[in-house]
Amino acid sequence: MKDSDRYVKIVEWSKDDGFYVGSCPGLFYGGCDGDDEQAVFAELCLIVDETIQLYHAEGKPLPPPTSGRDYANKLQDVASFSHPISTKKRRSTSGAVC
Repeated sequence: MKDSDRYVKIVEWSKDDGFYVGSCPGLFYGGCDGDDEQAVFAELCLIVDETIQLYHAEGKPLPPPTSGRDYANKLQDVASFSHPISTKKRRSTSGAVC
């Protein structure tokens, strides 16, 4: 497992700004943005790796991990609670919850 795997990476559409925004809460403030969701995620992953390299170069401990907290299912639970149409969790062939 790489150090970067310890941090949740989020890419979401910003209706106010009109583009995708990438962030990594808990590791750094700010992030990146752009018109292409996959490109924003790729850039976000690079920023995460570079940030971790800076922590190591400066001899600083990494912040506590944010992954492994089951955020995907928690967000889906919030969506199903607040949305009038019930959502049903299902597993894809890869085992991911859809």
